[in-house]
Amino acid sequence: MRPPPRLLLLLLVGLLPVAAWALAPPRFPGPQSRARAGANVVRGYEYETRYFRQRLDHFSFPGVAEEDDAAAFFQQRYLVGREGGWAGPGGPIFFYCGNEGDIAWFAANSGLVWEAAPRFAALVVFAEHRYYGESMPFGSKAKAYNNSKSLAYLTAEQAIADFAVLLTDLKRNLSAEGSPVVLFGGSYGGMLAAWMRLKYPHIAVGALVSSAPILQFEDIVPSTIFYDLVSDDFRRESLSCFQTIKDSWKALDDQGNGQDGLLKLSKTFHLCQTLKTSGDLSDWLSSAYSYLAMVDYPLPSEFLMPLPANPIKEVCRNIDSQPEGTSILERIYAGVNVYYNYTGTVGCFDLNDDPHGMGGWDWQACTEMVMPMSYSEDRSMYPPYKFDYASYAEDCIKTYGVRPRPRWITTEFGGHNITRVLEKFGSNIIFFNGLLDPWSGGGVLKNISESVIAIVAPLGAHHIDLRPATPEDPDWLVSLRESELKIISGWLSEYYGARGALFQPVAVKAPSAS
Repeated sequence: MRPPPRLLLLLLVGLLPVAAWALAPPRFPGPQSRARAGANVVRGYEYETRYFRQRLDHFSFPGVAEEDDAAAFFQQRYLVGREGGWAGPGGPIFFYCGNEGDIAWFAANSGLVWEAAPRFAALVVFAEHRYYGESMPFGSKAKAYNNSKSLAYLTAEQAIADFAVLLTDLKRNLSAEGSPVVLFGGSYGGMLAAWMRLKYPHIAVGALVSSAPILQFEDIVPSTIFYDLVSDDFRRESLSCFQTIKDSWKALDDQGNGQDGLLKLSKTFHLCQTLKTSGDLSDWLSSAYSYLAMVDYPLPSEFLMPLPANPIKEVCRNIDSQPEGTSILERIYAGVNVYYNYTGTVGCFDLNDDPHGMGGWDWQACTEMVMPMSYSEDRSMYPPYKFDYASYAEDCIKTYGVRPRPRWITTEFGGHNITRVLEKFGSNIIFFNGLLDPWSGGGVLKNISESVIAIVAPLGAHHIDLRPATPEDPDWLVSLRESELKIISGWLSEYYGARGALFQPVAVKAPSAS
């Protein structure tokens, strides 16, 4: 069994290989920040697409000649909600910190931001992360991703500096210097929101940080915790399903090593191309299980793939209900088909598909986002594996020509002794985690102070609190969202306390009995 693949946080954390060197170059407007004609609508949320001329490197001072070089800047895309409900200059701004993918995708799946904004008369802004979506330095994705020199500016530090500069300029242009900003983010975007609140406390009054594994570095949490929680989710649904998956890795390797084994595996799993190694199929299956654990929502969703409610239950039902005599690998295919082909419209599977453009995370994981991942011997449905930094680094050197810096993130943003540090130096942060989400193992799960709050949902999955509300939402989800908004209401009330009565606290429903 190969070591765990580097994960895309996703929101993700993407386990899929980098696909994407041949994508069409994004469209770039002229050098000035401007709105594209007309409005865009996603899930009923109406917004304008705008671009901001952003500096490529915030932490150096090139000479005047270099300042005039177009390559020293890039066009950062951001989405601005139609301003009809905004209170205007001085009114709140809800700012979403973009993740490792196209910002329109995250905007469509972060309904809480849109749905809460009218209650606070807030302006909504979704900012795209550099090197993702259309926000490509050097004019195209091919050039931006060309080598380690062109990728060198793809860091979390540069990204949150982008957000700070964009916000400062936007507020100045709107004559809204006095507007309080509330940050939002899920998964990697949540990590950025937390770190931005700590690094730029003068920019934002608080941050709602959803499913953000800010403790997943070095030895702060066990390296096995992510895959242990994935395994727990499957064991919770069906012990026989859990055991079938546990037994499948040996069956996969045995068949892959047999005569015409890779061809047989390719046919069993309906792949578009014949496998080159059985390890590629192992990674593909592992990706599905991890994503299923992340999005094990109680309602149907289309965040990663079109999926039914409680998708792990459906996967295990397919695995367990196959006729007697069905092989282990045929059972596995029947199960994983729920994730990759629930609609039944896919004729064959491309293992290199990257539908959301998250491939840049591989670079980030090879530089500063080093999250040790292991498989435990007893608790896991995967074969035992202990994280080997030397092998990890060798792979990164081979792929990108760079050596990872595994201690840099905790040096830059902290992580060790998190309770003591945030108790003394942090404020106005909500950490949400759903315990079905494997990333919760690297999250903040306990209150740290009166203003650094942990909200934990035992039946919650990956940033379920940020997802669009539906009439079918369980009472516990409705209640926790209201709790989050009540806390945000308190931040804004405190901010406006000495500044007049522009803001009226939002009315919050009483929590349900559940």
